[in-house]
Amino acid sequence: MADIPELPAPHRALALQPLLHDVVICVAAPAFTASGRDGQLRGARADGFYDHDRRLLHTLVLLIDGREPDPVGVQPLGPDRVRFTAVHRYPGDGTDDPTLIVERVRTAGEGETVLLRNVGTVARQVRVELAAATDLADIADVKHGLTGPAVPPSAARTGAAELSWCSATGRAGILATGCPERPRTSAGPAGGTFTWSRVDLPPAGSWLIRLTVTGRAVPAPPGHPVAASPHVPWSEPVVQGDRRLVALVRQGLADLRALRLADGTERRAASHDDQFIAAGCPWYLTLFGRDSIWSARMLLPLGTELARGTLRTLARRQGTVHDEFREEAPGRILHELRPAQSQHGHGLLLPSHYYGSVDATPLFVSLLVDAWRWGLPAADVDDLLPYAERAMDWIIAVCGKDKDGLLRYYPRPGGLLHQSWKDSADAVRDAAGRRIEPPLALCEVQGYAYEAATGLAALLESRGAAGRARDLRGWAAALRDRFADAFWITGEDGPAPRYAAIAVGRDLDPVTGPASNMGQLLATGILDAEGCADVAAWLASPELNSGWGLRSRSAAVPGFNPMSYHGGSVWTHDTAIAVQGLCATGRQAEAAALTDGLLDAAVHFSYRMPELYGGDARTETSPAPLAYPAACRPQGWSAASGVAVLTALLGLRPDAARQRLALRPLHPAPLGPLTASGLRLAGADLSVRVGRDGRTAVAGLPGGWRVDTGAEGGAGAGSDTGAGAGPGTAR
Repeated sequence: MADIPELPAPHRALALQPLLHDVVICVAAPAFTASGRDGQLRGARADGFYDHDRRLLHTLVLLIDGREPDPVGVQPLGPDRVRFTAVHRYPGDGTDDPTLIVERVRTAGEGETVLLRNVGTVARQVRVELAAATDLADIADVKHGLTGPAVPPSAARTGAAELSWCSATGRAGILATGCPERPRTSAGPAGGTFTWSRVDLPPAGSWLIRLTVTGRAVPAPPGHPVAASPHVPWSEPVVQGDRRLVALVRQGLADLRALRLADGTERRAASHDDQFIAAGCPWYLTLFGRDSIWSARMLLPLGTELARGTLRTLARRQGTVHDEFREEAPGRILHELRPAQSQHGHGLLLPSHYYGSVDATPLFVSLLVDAWRWGLPAADVDDLLPYAERAMDWIIAVCGKDKDGLLRYYPRPGGLLHQSWKDSADAVRDAAGRRIEPPLALCEVQGYAYEAATGLAALLESRGAAGRARDLRGWAAALRDRFADAFWITGEDGPAPRYAAIAVGRDLDPVTGPASNMGQLLATGILDAEGCADVAAWLASPELNSGWGLRSRSAAVPGFNPMSYHGGSVWTHDTAIAVQGLCATGRQAEAAALTDGLLDAAVHFSYRMPELYGGDARTETSPAPLAYPAACRPQGWSAASGVAVLTALLGLRPDAARQRLALRPLHPAPLGPLTASGLRLAGADLSVRVGRDGRTAVAGLPGGWRVDTGAEGGAGAGSDTGAGAGPGTAR
């Protein structure tokens, strides 16, 4: 039997989160695989085949004649498949050229094939062994560096090419098929081995085996997300223009197809399941409120079906009672869904259904409003509207807890300390580098709440609820005034006289130190024109713009760390949201600078954008962005960011209630001419072209719709008039 690699014993005090920057990941949600670049699974780090947050195998080591093949290449074949190529060499050959090629093609959710090819002129006879083992670990334990103990496999049946494992929490199996020779199967306390003692390979001959990996959690979590149907709930656009943006959109959509999940509580017809985007692989391959909402918002130009599935999935789990451990409250939107309660390290104990986020609830409302504007069918809007109203009630109730009326979070002991997208324990620091603890009112969360209230008011008004709409607008206006009074800080030697504080405390003490959070305010409407200009200046400054994207924290303040999760790194989605806001407010130079840096970073990551990456400055001696070693990749809102940037550059702002498509591209176009066809608006196929000079052409408008280029005035560049291919041309 081949040696099973010795596994480290579980030890929480010494365990560290596995690094991912050099890990090859294939994903077909809810399944994925992870390994080193040689393709071997060695029972360490994040190595393994996974399904539903359970590691099915952590060891799968291939030996030929008792030796590991020499790896020579990795070729992605799609988000869910990869080919590992290696060679097996013979010292006595008299040539340095390899003559035996080993190819492993691994597919998430299925298994892999192993192909041996003799490309030499001499017949070969080899011994092939495959050692397999597992710990059936939960993903939360893997994330914190815990491996083992190994689960002993069941006794191998005589003549059976199969191994199986079973524990109180999961079961797994591996089946070898495809070649006429049945392997010898052996099992021991640490794992099992398939052995083919004599594989004959004549010149130009080959040998193939198929390995099928199966398994699941025990018991299967009821109502947990399941694999989505083959139907993809968005259109496939054709983009022409800057090659970096074209490639980013293409790769992002491929990754998003692999990250799709469906609601397990209610399966409809196979082509109409309620789909959503999982947050990211490997650590967050499940439903996350804010992440799934942002992914759906960014993809609205490709249709409203994904938004509908996301909203319906979250609506079914909207809070109905007060539960301190789950941090559930009536109207509150779910933060995170897991198969079971789990320890997440550093004293963090989370239930399977966890509501500890302050931003998912207003973002839920805005997703429904945005989907309505993009043409979500009226019946779907009406079905979801009561859930949005209950969500808004929760927002208003939380704002009423303190006399200043801001939207704060009040975490329970043992739950997440910070409850917006920057949720690490040290996410909020002041200009002196000191950690600031809750209760806190974050700046972008006030923007989300304002946007949710004003958007919901417009939606309710379209449904005849003028009184409720008027009340919401009044509430939003008061929040806007409170924000203006509380959040602005005078900058010292900065690019603008003031910046928006990342947060204010209970006594309205602002947290000093510029951070990227203020970039997410631009598109919410909570800022006036002067505020937008000040924020834009800070976003473009070297303190926040690394040259590869937007730093999460200013590089000019103590505590800045370019490799900190939220204290100086660059987040893909954060940069894309800032670009959206800069384009929406007509900030040409700032939008162009951030966009160009983000797209250049995408080149270095082969257009599969990670969750985050290093925030070091772009210089002549730093010619590439540095990977953040534990970042998810692929990651939902990072993959969707290409479509978000595309939409921003096209300047698309639909309004289904008025049947108007506003076009506000920047002038001149930052990336040159840009065309996108295969977009979706109110169920119709739409094509939009923006010329270098900002002139636009639109084809495929739904019946009754018209184009508004802002000729009467407004932000953006498409405000000139003309015929032919000029602004507002529709056909």
